[in-house]
Amino acid sequence: MNVMILTSSPNIDGLTAACANAAKIGVEETGTRVQMVSLNQKQIGNCQACGNGWGPCRNEHYCQVKDDFQELHAAMADIDAFVLITPVYWGEMSESAKAFTDRLRRCEAIKKQTTFFEEKPVISVAAAGGSGNGLTTCLTSMERLFTHLRAEKFDFIGVTQKNRRYKLNTIQEAVKEMVSVLIRKNKS
Repeated sequence: MNVMILTSSPNIDGLTAACANAAKIGVEETGTRVQMVSLNQKQIGNCQACGNGWGPCRNEHYCQVKDDFQELHAAMADIDAFVLITPVYWGEMSESAKAFTDRLRRCEAIKKQTTFFEEKPVISVAAAGGSGNGLTTCLTSMERLFTHLRAEKFDFIGVTQKNRRYKLNTIQEAVKEMVSVLIRKNKS
């Protein structure tokens, strides 16, 4: 079993990084393989809305813009569960998360065959390091994303500096439970 944790903050010591570490510990405690991906360490540009607004993403389900997206997108085929962790910027996901997920949505959401996310559990984490404002709108945009990708929405977790201590534990426990449910499901 494989779990991919995607993070999207340039701050390697901030709240988003602490959330990613909590998720990683939760996965590791189950004995499951974890793949950590920092979207800020990847070269992934914005969707170019190729051609008449759609390139090969619509019918062939790949993005023709050449960068690190292709390799990461292909790697998702072998993943059993996902955790997406983003800082909250202006009530939305970070720019690196939006660039990646916009292209991912175009390649995956209208597939007639099974998507890389279909019926796979996903935990969404929004980390608002400042005022805490914008958590709800950020989590709502993440909910729309995973609805479009036909994922199993396991949990949505909002974290602020005020609730950091217990929410890091919540992330760790949520990830452990998600993996445990998946293991039980695969055994039956």
